[in-house]
Amino acid sequence: MKVLHVYRCYYPDQFGGLQEAIRQIALATQPFGVESRIFTLSPNPLPEIIEAQEARIIRGRSWLSPLSCDIGGPAAYAKFRRLAEWADIIHYQFPWPFADLMHVAAKPQKPALITYQSDIVGKGLAATLCKPLTMKMLANMDCIVATSPQYRDSSPVLSHPGLAGKLRVIPLAISEVAYDKSADFSAFDNQRFDADKPFVLFIGAFRRYKGLSNLLAAAKWVNGQIVLIGSGQLTSETMAEARRLGLNNLIFLGSQTQAAKVAFLRKTKAVVLPSDLRSEAFGMVLVEGLMFGKPLICCDIDTGVNYVNARNETGFTVPANDPRALADAINRLLDDEELNQRMGTAARQRYERYFSGEQMGAAYAATYRQLLEQRKYPAHLVKQTDPGL
Repeated sequence: MKVLHVYRCYYPDQFGGLQEAIRQIALATQPFGVESRIFTLSPNPLPEIIEAQEARIIRGRSWLSPLSCDIGGPAAYAKFRRLAEWADIIHYQFPWPFADLMHVAAKPQKPALITYQSDIVGKGLAATLCKPLTMKMLANMDCIVATSPQYRDSSPVLSHPGLAGKLRVIPLAISEVAYDKSADFSAFDNQRFDADKPFVLFIGAFRRYKGLSNLLAAAKWVNGQIVLIGSGQLTSETMAEARRLGLNNLIFLGSQTQAAKVAFLRKTKAVVLPSDLRSEAFGMVLVEGLMFGKPLICCDIDTGVNYVNARNETGFTVPANDPRALADAINRLLDDEELNQRMGTAARQRYERYFSGEQMGAAYAATYRQLLEQRKYPAHLVKQTDPGL
């Protein structure tokens, strides 16, 4: 079975939760006989083809990227059409309006599904103008996948009654085989902070919705270190604010290798994701925390983060924009070792129950097969099997 994944940016141009989600879907479906290719855009698409463990990556040129929406030219459209002819299934990631345009224009005669990663949040007039295209794209899909029950139920788009029959939930997940857990923390150059003192860990892009201002505001009450791995458009601003506030317990390590990230995940006391906007639709780093048996701290924003982190079981969920509550949650997990261990054990159990790569791979493979069958035969003649969602 040949599946074409379509999204605006991918490794090695950008590193983020959505790129990791695509990689994990491709990896997780391999044991079920799925061959994946990934079509994406890049401002410097040379080489045009990259062979990766999860898939062959085919890149077109991104001519511009207004409001983080990469737009390609005629050559990118032509490349998409050729890849669509190769594929048995086309798998889009939402949101990407240029992909919506390509699909509506090309009208590929292949089963298609879309994983609805997030509403278009905070784009104002642009989001309003895109809404008719969004609804047309979703109406054209054979299946719409929500990544959590919370997001399915709270999204104003997914709650549209005309889409109800196409919706199903497949949580994002992580295959452990994609992680080398032998990474040794002692091999990391840790002179920038005291490795013998406990710390909590933030991993992510430095963007508005990540709630970094709240994390900085909370840091003055935290009885330990806060390590931040990642970079982005707010890096300089965030570091300058930390200096202004005189926060010596914030350790900025910038972008790190996968091995270094794994080493920090193994040693941290907890994973903290202070995102305060619905743009944080799931939080793949939280799944990483579960996999490594670490308690989680997140904000109550009624998205997939509230599904990944079971409140008061695998960690704490605090009100958004409440730095004191965030600090109190961090301190509880730093100061109470018995609580930390209990929540860490529950975190690992939740990973095994809901977020393993094997479960996600089986669910997507079953969905792909069902869509192929529905195209072969009239829908009312197809036996509707439960793909284990």
